[in-house]
Parts: sequence; C-alpha cells; structure tokens
Amino acid sequence: MRWIPTLEQEGAWPMAIDSWLLEASLLDPAGAPALRFYRWSRPTLSLGYHQRSLPPHWQQLAEVGRIDLVRRPSGGRAVLHGGDLTYALIWPAAAPFRRHAYGLACAWLCRAFADLGLPLRFGRRAPSRDRASCFATSTAADLVHPQGGKRIGSAQLWRRGSLLQHGSILIDPPAELWRELFGEMPPVLPPLPLVGVDLERHLRRSAELHLPFGGGGGAWVERQLEAAELAGIAPSLARYRVGPADTDPPAELLSSCRSTSPAATIDPAT
Repeated sequence: MRWIPTLEQEGAWPMAIDSWLLEASLLDPAGAPALRFYRWSRPTLSLGYHQRSLPPHWQQLAEVGRIDLVRRPSGGRAVLHGGDLTYALIWPAAAPFRRHAYGLACAWLCRAFADLGLPLRFGRRAPSRDRASCFATSTAADLVHPQGGKRIGSAQLWRRGSLLQHGSILIDPPAELWRELFGEMPPVLPPLPLVGVDLERHLRRSAELHLPFGGGGGAWVERQLEAAELAGIAPSLARYRVGPADTDPPAELLSSCRSTSPAATIDPAT
C-alpha cells in the first residue's frame, strides 16, 4: 500500500492527481491501494462531476479571485476547501456495494475520531440535489457528530470495480466566505484536540490499522509523487478546471465517469 506524504496544492492539481492514481491502480497487476492527505493553498470550491447548474455569484467570486473553481472526478455537491484536510483513497477491487464500501472505507476515520473522544456516526438523511453544498445535508456517505454537526463529507468514483473515495475533513472552515457561497454558516463543530501534523499522524496511524487492506500497519510504503509522475499528470489538468463558461463537465471527464459501477444503495450520483 502506498502512502503519499501530505501536499499543499492549488487549482486542478489535486483532482488530476487523484484521477491519475486511480487509473494507475487499474494498470498495476498488483492493484496496490493508495492513500494521501492534502491541503489547499488558496480557497477552492470543488464541484461534483454531475453538478452543472451553478449560482452566478460563484462564477463572480472566481472571476475576482476570491476562489478557484475545480471539478472533481467524484460525485456529490460543492465543497469549499481551505479550512479542511482532504483525503483521497484508492481501493482496487473494492467491496462491491456502495453502502458497504463506504462503511469499510470510513471505519478508520470513525476509529480515529473515537480515539480523540469525538465519536462520529453516518448521516441518515436522503440525498438531495436541491442543496448546492455538500455540507448542507448528511447522507449515509457522511460522518457527523452526535449533536448533528457534519465533520466529514465523502464522494466516490468507481472504475471497473476499483474505487476513488474523496473526503473533506472540516477543521476551521472560513465562515464569511462560506456564508457568501452558500447563504449559511458552516456546521458548528466541537474543537479538535489535535491539529496540523499531529492530527495527520493520528489519522494516518488509524488508516494503517483499520483500513480493510491495512495489514496492521506493516505493509505501507511511503513514497512522494515523483517528477515523472507529475509530468504525466500535467496534461490532464484542463479537464478539472472550471472557467466562466464551463458549467458542464468536459466530455472526456464525463466519459471517464460512466464506467461500470457496483450496485448503488445510496445516491447514484456519488
């Protein structure tokens, strides 16, 4: 299993890297899983690949440089990045049913937060495309605190039985920008006892122990993205950028998202 050290990134790079990692896993006879955390160097709004109707003021905020706009290869609704820690999990030959896969792919997060004294549970609301923000509702793909505050939103992309799962772990969301984008304040969340590198180490250890393929922490190889890998990823950046007229996903991105997926038991757009 490959662990990629935490990066701070901007623009379309995170989305292009995650898609490339999924494609690379499909070409690898060994089918090795991978996990990485990353942060965003400037406020960025990521859109689900199916999210086509955007409020005009989102484009206006992007045009004046308040935010970057990118499109995820995974589903779900819009996520404001900048006060979060994002993760990408690559799971070749994943568990075949989406609800089951979400449960297994999120167990390490549940254990990590329980160990911090902040238990999480899966959301219970039905998926809705009427809400523009991922964090405006809590479905079976999300993790919330007992009092209802949504801590982690997740979305998936399936390719030939393999899974890319994205997740945004809210830490210190920018409240005023959040209100400008979504017309409401971010979720009220209990403070975390660990932050920064300490939080990342805690989460990594939990992933090594509790991911379904983790092997008790003994089989992870830490390897940064290499220059040759980044050079191979760079030509795909344009697929994930959203410009003034880009309310629809590029055709080649939609094509990549229409691959056979396992039976859905939750929102089929995730």
